[in-house]
Amino acid sequence: MDESPTPVIAELEVLAKSVQELSLKSEKLPENFIYRGCDGGLLDAPLPVVHEIPVVDLSLLTPPSETIEELEKLQSGLSSWGCIQVVNHGMTSSFLDQVRQITKQFFELPMEEKKKYSREIGDIEGYGNDMILSEHQTLDWTDRLYLTIYPEDHRRFKFWPENPKAFSEVLKEYTEKIRKLTEVIFKAMARSLNLEEDCFWNQYGERAIMNARFNYYPPCPWPDLVLGIKPHADGSAITFLLQDNEVEGLQICKDNQWFKVPIVPHALLVNVGDQVEIMSNGILKSPVHRVVTNSEKERSTVAVFCIPEPEKEIGPIDKLVNESRPRLYKTVKSYVEIYFEHYQQGKRPIDAAKI
Repeated sequence: MDESPTPVIAELEVLAKSVQELSLKSEKLPENFIYRGCDGGLLDAPLPVVHEIPVVDLSLLTPPSETIEELEKLQSGLSSWGCIQVVNHGMTSSFLDQVRQITKQFFELPMEEKKKYSREIGDIEGYGNDMILSEHQTLDWTDRLYLTIYPEDHRRFKFWPENPKAFSEVLKEYTEKIRKLTEVIFKAMARSLNLEEDCFWNQYGERAIMNARFNYYPPCPWPDLVLGIKPHADGSAITFLLQDNEVEGLQICKDNQWFKVPIVPHALLVNVGDQVEIMSNGILKSPVHRVVTNSEKERSTVAVFCIPEPEKEIGPIDKLVNESRPRLYKTVKSYVEIYFEHYQQGKRPIDAAKI
């Protein structure tokens, strides 16, 4: 009888060091960080910057101020690039800087302090880096703090840092503000496709899950060999990203070419996840993206993944299925459960949902 691989994987998990520690003792690059994707060429090669990602004014997506022009920008961005940059989202620049500050302050804590919040083996929540699911897996050059932030009764406060002191208060406020934006965007997406405004929102659910991932990318001496995050699309419905306000790193793949995503001051980047691509029957795209490393500068970001209630069935909206556009996806449930397994194997999870 074959032995279970679990003990080997558990051992790999235990041995995994933080990337921050590796960056400080960087005599030699561990083999399992070398990305051997099919891109060809150097990972840090100069790329075109995407100027076509629309900057959408959220104040013009809320009736009665809503404009047809802004709805068209939303729909164009999400169907061509899979993302938009949103401004006038109701958060001041000083508040967004607070969110960045608590992120930076947490990762600057001594290692023994951060390790109080370490995730447990087989669990994604807490402080750490990649979950190691295979000994052949390519690792990402990032440390992260992963927290469930909504619904409130799902919060596991043992993973919420007590330092910096303002961490919990700022994160709770940020959660509430993102929750409000989520409803605005879901309803605007529906109106942009001439659908009833609640159709996406109803599949998403009032008690949908929100997870925050605080990402820290230390300087990497091998930017031509290592990725901050390997190519993937998100398993969420939509994702909000608060970018570093100085250092770029995010890239999006379109038509088999990588493009740099620029930093737009005071904006949040919103991208479609696999589950909205399924709901929209493929009209709105879940973009494949990656993060490159930087040899000189550290970078930190905060991603909030908005995930439908696990018991909700997710499938194409009936009005988006017709003779000219047949149904492209099955109805799925608990999509995230299959997501990580496929992602770490380098496969696109959404392919499992295609008809």
